[in-house]
This record gives sequence, structure tokens and C-alpha cells, in this order.
Amino acid sequence: MKAIVAVAIIALLFGSFPAFAEELQVGMQASDWAFEDAEGKIYNMASWEGRVLLVNYVDPDVSDLNDHFTDAMKKAKDDGRLTTENYKGIGIADCEATWKPNFAIRAIAGGKAKKYNTTILFDYDASLRKAWGLQKDSANVVLLDKKHVCRAIIRGRVPDDQVEKLVQLAVDLQGK
Repeated sequence: MKAIVAVAIIALLFGSFPAFAEELQVGMQASDWAFEDAEGKIYNMASWEGRVLLVNYVDPDVSDLNDHFTDAMKKAKDDGRLTTENYKGIGIADCEATWKPNFAIRAIAGGKAKKYNTTILFDYDASLRKAWGLQKDSANVVLLDKKHVCRAIIRGRVPDDQVEKLVQLAVDLQGK
């Protein structure tokens, strides 16, 4: 009888805690997500099926941290090295990491969306940061291939000497 009670308690305890995902690393399949944009439209990774996907996951307090990298990706797209058919760069705002109210986050995101002609989504409870093990209070860059396998991940600022390497990796992944 004691064994049955012990097993029931263990099952209850472990069943009541959320499962923790393994931190996303290069070579791993990225777990899916679903977030809304400023108009309330829901997007997930399948929204850009068959494309190389660059995810800029950012605390709105440091939204400019990786602009040097995002500018380089935009230039590669403007120059035709990255194509709309094979590549999509998006931003996801880590709304839980900031003190800013949602209306201010949406205003910041609107400016970025216009500057980079992209989609900005909102993660209100940091579910993606937690699932992928991304850095809080910072910016994170995740490059996924067409099958959503992680090919590069930078937690924090993209080092200047890595910018062109990441751009070229995105260009190369389009053909695979």
C-alpha cells in the first residue's frame, strides 16, 4: 500500500511540473511556435514553409542591439543574394522581458517592421525564450534551414566578424 501511495505522489509531483525543453543548439530541430502580429494574425514556422527562416528574438529594451546584422541581411536581400521565395527574416518581441507597455512595444515593432519590410510577432509570456533557451534581456539570432533545423544561433550581440559569415550561411542554405 505504501508503494502505491509513493508512486501516486511521485506521479502527481512530476505530472504537475511543466516539461522543460532542451536548449536549442546548432543541428537540432527547432520546436514550433505560434504568435500574433500587431493585427492579431497568428503565424508559426509553417507560415514560411520551405524557406530559410531568420528569427530575431529581441527584448524591446535592446531592440537596436543587432541592427548592424539585420542591416547586413537587408542589404543581401536588396542585392538579390537572398530571395523572397527562399528566405524570410522575422522579429519576435520578448514582451515579458521589458517594463514597456504593449502599446509601446507595438510602436517600436512597427518602426522595425517598416524599416526592414518584415513581420514582427509578440511573445507575451516568453514561451519561445524558455523553450529554446534564449538569452533574456538581450537579442538572439536564430537561423533555421528550410526544414527548421537550427544552423546558427547567437545569444546576445552578433560579433562584427561573424556578420558576413552568417549572411553567407543564409545565402548558401537557400539552395539546399
